[in-house]
Amino acid sequence: MVDILHRVGIKSSLDEVYKALSTCEGLAAWWTNNTEGESKVGGVIQFRFSAGGAEIGSFEMKVLELHPAERVLWQVVGGPEEWIGTKISWDLKQDGEYCIVLFKHQGWKEPVEFMHHCSSKWAIFLMSLKSLLETGKGAPNPNDVKIDNWN
Repeated sequence: MVDILHRVGIKSSLDEVYKALSTCEGLAAWWTNNTEGESKVGGVIQFRFSAGGAEIGSFEMKVLELHPAERVLWQVVGGPEEWIGTKISWDLKQDGEYCIVLFKHQGWKEPVEFMHHCSSKWAIFLMSLKSLLETGKGAPNPNDVKIDNWN
């Protein structure tokens, strides 16, 4: 198994970062504006991505853990085959004026080319999260940075 790992410092409180990671409204402000579902333990959140007005992909995440100001953990239950069964987590800690976000997308079966793409896109979306919390404006899909013909 292989994992995607990222670390980002955000000038924000643990509570504000947690809110952006644990609510549909927060997630829609930095990941994809087409976000809906139940953002509670046991609930499922649906994320739909588009380009040029057409849907290009979607994911369904089951919420496994919510620890306020500390951790969010999901399991992928719908989406691309490579994602099914993987887990996505954000662990938060305060370091001075920064909230440190330790991101992990774990359990990939093998490091296929799509994983390289997803690692880059996760980094882009984590920068969108940082921008949202530091400036009040994120860049969720469909306004995210495009990196290739996969989007």
